[in-house]
Amino acid sequence: MLEYVTDIADPRLSDYTRLRDVELRKSLEAERGLFLAEGEKVIRRAIATGYPIRSVLTTERWLRTLSDALGDDDTVYVVSDEIMSGIAGFQVHRGALASMRRLPLPPLESVIDGSHRILVLEDLVDHSNIGAIFRSAAALGVNAIVLSPRCADPLYRRAVKVSMGAVFAIPYARMDDWYTGLDRVRAAGYQTLALTPDQAATPMDKVDFADRVALLLGSEGDGLSSRWLDEADERVCIPMSGSAMAAGVDSLNVVAAAAIACHGLMRAS
Repeated sequence: MLEYVTDIADPRLSDYTRLRDVELRKSLEAERGLFLAEGEKVIRRAIATGYPIRSVLTTERWLRTLSDALGDDDTVYVVSDEIMSGIAGFQVHRGALASMRRLPLPPLESVIDGSHRILVLEDLVDHSNIGAIFRSAAALGVNAIVLSPRCADPLYRRAVKVSMGAVFAIPYARMDDWYTGLDRVRAAGYQTLALTPDQAATPMDKVDFADRVALLLGSEGDGLSSRWLDEADERVCIPMSGSAMAAGVDSLNVVAAAAIACHGLMRAS
């Protein structure tokens, strides 16, 4: 159902208000139970994984690109390039934005019970990092991701965009209690491995992997908390070269570390 909109202040476009205002978007999206998908590929992936469409915002020249993915009852707002840029605050090069309805998150146990290789993220707050880690995890055979209560939202627009829709491809759940969260993971039979830059830890390629492995990754600045480090079955590291250590480079950023560690988990699959 096409609706042509010529006024940037039209209330029909309220789902797309002030996309760069992170705090406003968090509250608005939580209140309305929505998230935004940007670009044809990401929108198609969201639709394919069962997220219902609230509306689509696009321009005349991109309309045909998405037409086969949309139903007759889907609301499509068609605007000028100028209005699209004004709403987004930047030039939208991927053709469209879509407001999608969120689905209820599954319980933690239902996500991890059928898995063998999972990531457990503690307090990662950067949406780009969350999106990049989901993309690596989906590409490298991780079955599911568990988020601590304070982790960033994987369905925030930046996370969805960076992941290229991988946030739709890999199941995830959020702990309701950080303090006892790892107990529930261990109760499901997982070997818990805490990734640390400490080179005294067991190198990833020397780990004796169990049938079920949960790799713990910590926040961007401080890494894993002392509680999670102490609770893990084993501390593991990515070995750094001697020249890197001599130059003062003793660790990787969390996205690079996650990708390398996920690749290491493939050896145990």
